[in-house]
Amino acid sequence: MPANETDSDRTRAHVFVSGTVQGVFYRATTRDTAQERGVDGWVRNLEDGRVEAVFEGARADVEAMVEWCHEGSPAATVTDVEAEFEAPKGRHGFEIRY
Repeated sequence: MPANETDSDRTRAHVFVSGTVQGVFYRATTRDTAQERGVDGWVRNLEDGRVEAVFEGARADVEAMVEWCHEGSPAATVTDVEAEFEAPKGRHGFEIRY
């Protein structure tokens, strides 16, 4: 974590995204956007057609990622975003899970 960031500044969001979000580079674009913002976590497709993601980092950056999920990749059509904020669990790096 950056030197000016304390544990109390960190948060975690567990997100489920519905719509046309598989087969449209949603996961890859999520990873790239999270890495640009310095947000840790992971993203994966679910069998029911949704995308699940966890974002962990500075509160403002995590909130920005949740907002970004409403648009997603250029080819995505997002119909719903559910986000639950939780205590951070110390994730480092961002990965696409399969």
